[in-house]
Parts: sequence; structure tokens; C-alpha cells
Amino acid sequence: MMSASRLSVNVNAVAVLRNRRDLPWPSVTGLAAIALEAGAKGITVHPRPDERHIRKSDVFELAELIEDRFPHKELCLEGYPSPDFLDLVEKARPDQVLFVPDDPHQQTSDHGWRFDPASKALLKEAITAAREAAVTVSLFLDPEPALAAEAAAIGAERIEIYTGPYGGCHDNPEAAGRELDRIVATAEAARDAGLGVNAGHDLTVANIPALIRRAPFIREMSIGHGFTADALIHGFAESVRRFRRAMGEI
Repeated sequence: MMSASRLSVNVNAVAVLRNRRDLPWPSVTGLAAIALEAGAKGITVHPRPDERHIRKSDVFELAELIEDRFPHKELCLEGYPSPDFLDLVEKARPDQVLFVPDDPHQQTSDHGWRFDPASKALLKEAITAAREAAVTVSLFLDPEPALAAEAAAIGAERIEIYTGPYGGCHDNPEAAGRELDRIVATAEAARDAGLGVNAGHDLTVANIPALIRRAPFIREMSIGHGFTADALIHGFAESVRRFRRAMGEI
């Protein structure tokens, strides 16, 4: 069993609920602190341009929370590498940034980078800027093994594999097996290319064990929707423990 956690709790859904009222609760930082105290590795947020859930102010408050109370934990910012987002990364100085190819109006990240000439040029510039700010760079990729080498070639240090299709097969074991094969092959290709491997999207206590058995070298799992759904039943602290048990850590 591992004592160190690879669970990064995405608190976007907490901000969605808070933003339904002009009130400060539920507290994004308060629930993030509970997750970190319970053993989560870090906190992930995806501040979108319209601030429909996470606000820029949340980013700075979370950065301060981790610096002051949890100096050995991590903050990860997700976002499209626009000038505004890169400015936020430079000012907030998270531990990690995950660049995603999202349209501003997307409800959630639902595909990875394709590495056409335009996106390569955009990402090379963004990666350089993030590294100048001493921020580790990860790229969001579909589960396609050939993409890993391309991510390494343009300077990424890690990838996050999009596991949404795997999570979407929750009622179809045969299809889930095929999706799991794709994820594992991509994870192995990334490892062979010298990249750190993260995974995220629609992961649950039910589907994590099969993934971690086949790719135990995954260093981080970013979980928001499934974690929040679980926490509505079990509470934030207990859900951290439940997900860590699913990862074989406790």
C-alpha cells in the first residue's frame, strides 16, 4: 500500500453550487481544506472565462490556502492557454497547469489535443511561459498512444489521459474493457516517452481499481464529478478515504 496520495480533488462542482446564490457557502476553500486534511494530494480547478463556477478570486484563495496550511500539497489549474489564462498562471503560480483544448462555452473538457500545426505553435509558446513561471506542464490527451510522443516532443512534462469514455461505459463491461485497453496503452506510451502520467474524467470508486491494477505508475487522478457525487452521500473527508482505498493507497 502507498502512503502518498495521487488523488487531486476537483472542486468546480462546489463552486457551481455556491454560485446559485449570492452567498459565500458552500465554501470552495473550506471544502478543499477538508479534502487536503483527509489525505488528498492536491486540489484541481478549471477557471473558465465566464467564471460560471471557479472564479479568479477562488484561484488566489486556494493558492494562499495551500501555501499557508498545506505546503506539501499541490494546486493544479486547468484551462485553455489563452493570454488571460497564462496571466493567471503567472500570478497564481500553481504547482501544475493542465492545458486543455476547450472552447470557452463547453460544459466540460471532452477531448484532448490533436497537435495540428496551429495547436503545436500555441502550446509551445504556452509551455515556455509556464516553465518560466516554474510551473509543471501537463497536456490533456485522448487515449491514443501515438499522441504521447508528440506531447513529449513539444515540451510537455506530463499528460492527463481523458478517461471520460471509460467512465461512460459504467453499464457495459465489454466496452469498458476496450476503453481501458486504450488508456493503458496510452499510459505506457507516455511512460516510455519519459512523461509523467495523470488520468481524469468520470473516474469513480467502482472503475478506478481496474485502471490502477494495470497502470500502477499513474501519478495523479483528478476527480470532480464522481468525487462530489460520492461526497454528497459520504462527506468530503470520507470520500477522500474511499477514493484512496480504490487506488490501493490505504
